[in-house]
Amino acid sequence: MKSISRIARAAAVAACLCASAQLAAQTLTLPPVDEAPAADSTWASFKARLLAALARRDSKFILSIVDPQIRNTTEIRGSAEFNKLWQPQAKESPLWIELRKILFLGSVLVKEERAPAEYCAPYVYYKWPEDAPAEAAGAVTAQDVLLKSRPSAQSQTLQTLGYDLVGVLDWEVADESAETTQKWVQVRRDNISGYVPDEQIRSPLEYRACFRRIGTRWRMTGLEVGE
Repeated sequence: MKSISRIARAAAVAACLCASAQLAAQTLTLPPVDEAPAADSTWASFKARLLAALARRDSKFILSIVDPQIRNTTEIRGSAEFNKLWQPQAKESPLWIELRKILFLGSVLVKEERAPAEYCAPYVYYKWPEDAPAEAAGAVTAQDVLLKSRPSAQSQTLQTLGYDLVGVLDWEVADESAETTQKWVQVRRDNISGYVPDEQIRSPLEYRACFRRIGTRWRMTGLEVGE
């Protein structure tokens, strides 16, 4: 009887472990989300104008959409702090690249208590699963992303990722070839360590931007980072 009881307990433990593994697998992906287009038809045209302004590094347009009380990466609100942090008059400002990266990912409709609704991007921060494993630090933001054995496009492909949540070992890895500017992120997935292009993965703690329609105009109400 003891052996039967022991076998039954072992089977029950195995079943629990299998169920836990299945649940973990379900929470290890973060499919892309884009709620804004269906929610407000004027958002698409504004976003197109904003992307065009970023491409030509048009500081006048950018400053015209910054809300007077914009939330910044510091505790200080306002357009003056935004201008100090990002220096949009400078052609080499990181704003031109960072905000474009944000806008190319989907946005979500955010409505907090006693606050007007905003469209915020990217979706990664706002849709990050509450039950995500503690080791998950980044979300792959594309389908069919090749996990490489070394930081090189010519290296062996270990597996293919698609919207996976992964552990991150190193966020900034240079390509093996000095002739390319490609950057890589070293990640871990299913106990396999490899490299993915840095433009195909996003941390929930990276920059996020929020926008709100005020009357007939759109304003950027936040450009923040962190929790």
